[in-house]
Amino acid sequence: MVSTGSGNQRGKAFYVSTPIYYVNDAPHLGHAYTTVAGDVLTRWHRQRGEQVWFLTGTDEHGQKVLRTAEAKGVAPQDWCDKLVEEAWKPLWRHLEIAHDDFIRTTEKRHTDRVREFVQDLYDKGEIYKGGYEGPYCVGCEEYKLPGELIAGTGEYAGKQLCPIHKRPVEILKEENYFFRLSEYGDKLLAHYAANPGFIQPESARNEVVNFVRQGLQDLSISRSTFDWGVPIPWDDKHVIYVWVDALLNYATAAGYNQDQEKFETRFPADVHLIGKDILRFHAVIWPALLMANGLRLPGRVVANGWLLVGGEKMSKSNLTGISPRDITSHFGVDAFRWYLLRAIAYGQDGSFSWEDLAARYTSELANDYGNLASRVAAMVGRYFDGVLPESSADGDAERAIRDSLARTVAEADRKIGDDVEFQTGIQAIFDFIKQVNGYISEQEPWKVAKDDSPQGRARLATILYTAAESLRAVAVLLNPIMPASSQRLWESLGAQPSLGALADQRLQDAGEWGRLPAGATITKGAILFPRLEDKPGA
Repeated sequence: MVSTGSGNQRGKAFYVSTPIYYVNDAPHLGHAYTTVAGDVLTRWHRQRGEQVWFLTGTDEHGQKVLRTAEAKGVAPQDWCDKLVEEAWKPLWRHLEIAHDDFIRTTEKRHTDRVREFVQDLYDKGEIYKGGYEGPYCVGCEEYKLPGELIAGTGEYAGKQLCPIHKRPVEILKEENYFFRLSEYGDKLLAHYAANPGFIQPESARNEVVNFVRQGLQDLSISRSTFDWGVPIPWDDKHVIYVWVDALLNYATAAGYNQDQEKFETRFPADVHLIGKDILRFHAVIWPALLMANGLRLPGRVVANGWLLVGGEKMSKSNLTGISPRDITSHFGVDAFRWYLLRAIAYGQDGSFSWEDLAARYTSELANDYGNLASRVAAMVGRYFDGVLPESSADGDAERAIRDSLARTVAEADRKIGDDVEFQTGIQAIFDFIKQVNGYISEQEPWKVAKDDSPQGRARLATILYTAAESLRAVAVLLNPIMPASSQRLWESLGAQPSLGALADQRLQDAGEWGRLPAGATITKGAILFPRLEDKPGA
């Protein structure tokens, strides 16, 4: 089990953050992937009964956003406002993202604090003025090392390309301000050694350690060739480098230099969830900035892999961006959330496939899970007039289910809540669902129902109670992942109180057998996951 870091401090919320996303375009599936992961992780910890704080938002400064706005013929602030209000926030509501705060880097609560943070570093001698010339990728908003570039082919023959965006870099020469990043290499390596779980997965940790061991260069923290950004406090001819501006959101949203009491109960983040292409910013530059300003470091930086389409990283520039609504309009939001974390091991690259989603939906959601819920409700309705009977004839089969549930709750809690391994945690839950299906097939309640003796009725009641109580636990376990269908299942079981009252439905209660009372009214509502026709036009 990996330590959750500073979140265990007394009185501190379990703080999870996603990256803040560029608003040069509407969100695609890759953005949704990381944000859904953050939402599931924080919902899981809420169900543990913990205080939780979940932050996401948008990164609105920098040359990329400026150029996009100019191409659209609008002011950059107007472009940001439009995208945030018409694309980003509505999609997160659609996907049931329960964030506690949404930070925009153009907000005064952020920009004022960024200027104060950078001024503090300047006053401490951590920032100096100098010149720099090098290859710059506007898509990454990052100077590239010559060894990172790839040779262009076709229309880009003879040019050097960014390895991520596959577009030519620009050679920039500017007089900038620099942060003394080179002085923090040994301190960072010492922190990595003392906190081996600081960077996940292990492949990401190894990449960062090797990078830092090669020696760090001082970081240009300002730009002077455009003005769409936060002005340097002591020199308004410069704006703060967009990545420094962006990284500070994790502190400014938490109350840095504004609300010290709030800051102490939130900062630093326990888990930063990021894409692997921005790993160095979060695992090298961000902790170095915090060290320089005497602030605590985050508990963990967890890098997810890329979602691939046709072997390419999903992005608008590669023409592989997929709108999440294209998927949810067919499969529904719950299935979308489930698939992203079920199909791909978090931290590894994985390919998105409509066909794979359809196959898993049919096999696991419709056949295994949805059919189990429908069968149990139908049999309680047929044999007991919809009233859940009391279990009074337990045997080895029932004890096996109870023991398995306890193991499932522990395994899922460890994998999802502690290790941030969503796939294995979800797999454990669905293995239990399959076991309950097997239990019903083996016990054959439809045959037991033919025995009208007291012993036969008791046995039938026990079988159906065992299945229904198993489903109650499954509803709690899947609630962070699939909240809408979990609520429907909860209501169909007649469980009380509302599943939304998380303080009363903590994860430790999921494995406590017998919480669904005999006498509850079982109703067969709409099918949780109806079978779907092929995608129209497919």
